[in-house]
Amino acid sequence: MLRNLITVGGWTMLSRILGLVRDQLLAAFLGAGPVQDAYQIAFRLPNMFRRLFGEGAFNAAFVPLFTERLTTRGEEDATRFASQALGCLSAWLLGVTILGEVFMPWIIELIAPGFDHGGGRFELAVHLTRITFPYLLLICTAALVAGVLNGLHRFSMAAGAYVSFNIVGIAAILLGALVFNDTATWTAIGITFSGFVQLGLLLWSVRRAGMRLSLPRPRLTPEMRDMLRRLWPGLVGSGATQLNLTVDTLISTLLPAGSISWLYFADRVNQLPLGVLGAAAGTTLLPVLTRHVAAGDNKGGQQTLNRAIDYAAILTFPACFGLLALAPEIMATLFGYGKFTTEDALSSAQSLRAYALGLPAFIMIKVLSPGFFAHGDTRTPVKIGFITIALNLALNLMLYRPLAHVGPPLASTIAALVNLGFLAVILHRRDVFCPDRALMQRLLRVMAASLLMAVVTLALTRFLAPGLVMWHGLIRAAMLGLMMGLAGIVYLVALWAFGISQPQRLLNRLLRRKRGAQP
Repeated sequence: MLRNLITVGGWTMLSRILGLVRDQLLAAFLGAGPVQDAYQIAFRLPNMFRRLFGEGAFNAAFVPLFTERLTTRGEEDATRFASQALGCLSAWLLGVTILGEVFMPWIIELIAPGFDHGGGRFELAVHLTRITFPYLLLICTAALVAGVLNGLHRFSMAAGAYVSFNIVGIAAILLGALVFNDTATWTAIGITFSGFVQLGLLLWSVRRAGMRLSLPRPRLTPEMRDMLRRLWPGLVGSGATQLNLTVDTLISTLLPAGSISWLYFADRVNQLPLGVLGAAAGTTLLPVLTRHVAAGDNKGGQQTLNRAIDYAAILTFPACFGLLALAPEIMATLFGYGKFTTEDALSSAQSLRAYALGLPAFIMIKVLSPGFFAHGDTRTPVKIGFITIALNLALNLMLYRPLAHVGPPLASTIAALVNLGFLAVILHRRDVFCPDRALMQRLLRVMAASLLMAVVTLALTRFLAPGLVMWHGLIRAAMLGLMMGLAGIVYLVALWAFGISQPQRLLNRLLRRKRGAQP
């Protein structure tokens, strides 16, 4: 499981790095203002579907059913089931896409109530979203094909295909800015075109794996009804985090121009560790837990979940405390160029700190959710999801006026903590999640090591690089890199001092696993 988690996490990390380059170009060429706000609304809707289907509900509904058929009935039956699902999903998504294109002005009024007609942002958002909306048809279909690859334990291409989204996106931004002088429109075109590229790569990979999917006439067979019963509740249950972020965006349209952009870039930095660790853990953990459930191995499932929490915590807590310590320097270094001013970077850093407070909760939700899905339970997460979405909306309405652009991310953080608490308590009562004393002690020590790292890093930054936010160019980037490197060293030393891990033993373990995976 650790090797698969690292494989998926590695591809996701590459995708996030390229995504960071893409966002830097967006910030430099569009800045933080009405055009950027309109583009972010156009990007948010299909991207929400990508995260829900690609990283959440669809995997939860499809992968266990596909894996069960592949294991117990053979490849032919699994192929037939996957083809049926592909036919039904494609037909439904095509209908949604057509309706979305027709009724786009009303959709924008719903998700961006703060955009006034005639002010420019509303009309531009409608135009750009009509360009990007077909992406949801392509990427949700691609999610099914990726689920087939995950069920076949071919995690590399399923994770690697998403890298093409950012490669195509970078090319589109440069074309729009440097050749056609219309960055927003060409960036929107790049989103939809990347959907064709991702779907093509995944279909090619499935064929190489020896499984030939077809596109039959959609029929609601009993198998499809079973999958849909699992899918719809999971859209809210496993996607509560993404729906909460969408609520943040909706509320931020009521704030002054630029607020959507500040929230977006803060969320993108927060999504780097969240995507790498959360998506990797959720993707690789579900098939493993499903096998334990099928074998009746309850103890093995508990141990697997505890190990996943342990692995995630060792990387999650330092990311959380590191972002809290260096948020202004990180935002200024990554995005403080071109039309994105230092003031924009500082405002975005305030939002980032509010998001970072909830980073451990966001990731642990991804780790615990498969504990429900592996047992075929999608109803409980959906109930919890409804509660936390309602809580997030209420907190947003309470906080957005007094705290402005800090209110929405802080509301999401509080809602995520409540969500995590519900998941943990219910799984514990069901004897699925049983953290032992050793795990709890390790979590406390990891938190202490992360806090020590943050304090030392903050002191070193103030001593060695006062006013780093105002520095320029490569000097600022080099100094931030030095601070982050020192933070990593401090953290590793703290892990060793607190008896959590010996770096050399961990490295040797990973190298042994890598050599064992080679033919």
